Amino acid sequence: MPISTHHHIFEPARDSSAPPLLLLHGTGGDERDLLPLARQLSPGSALLSPRGNVAERGLPRFFARLGEGVFDPAEIIRRTHALADFIAAATAKYSLDAARLTAIGFSNGANIAATLLLLRPDSLAAAVLLRPMVVLEPATVPSLAGKRLLISSGQHDPIVPGDHPARLATMFRSAGADVTLHTAIASHGLVPDDLAAAREFLAADNSR
Repeated sequence: MPISTHHHIFEPARDSSAPPLLLLHGTGGDERDLLPLARQLSPGSALLSPRGNVAERGLPRFFARLGEGVFDPAEIIRRTHALADFIAAATAKYSLDAARLTAIGFSNGANIAATLLLLRPDSLAAAVLLRPMVVLEPATVPSLAGKRLLISSGQHDPIVPGDHPARLATMFRSAGADVTLHTAIASHGLVPDDLAAAREFLAADNSR
């Protein structure tokens, strides 16, 4: 599948020791949204930032929803595979190290990063999931041994159900992933505590 399936921005690495990052924005964002954040969190990383190609009332997303917190599994599966195909084409075109590719996803972007790991685990080595929720529970989950995840939730998030971060952590741990579950005193928006946790998580890639 060609990389033309998703509008995107690519920034080459300035530090070969830093992991390449896949940036996945939230609802209403675009391919530019997470660039400043990524440059702060992991200076020198190669950055691959696609735009979600689904529109909800004109707002870009990575998959459609039926209502707030209501999802169609077939839609999620289809869009996840399409994004995984884009990632495979883009990593080849831009000579990215797929074995170190780390997603940074916020909200809807965090949700599709999670489903990438569940449906196409070879797409990612690790993921920073900022404000994710459970949107898909496959009948079978692949082995995720060697994968690393940070799940960062907001204690007062009005959008993500309170039990979802722990449910996600349990799902991924049962598949063998190394999961860090972090809770910030925050709403759905990000706060400095989230960024500190993400920076620490990404720095650990260089120490391995």
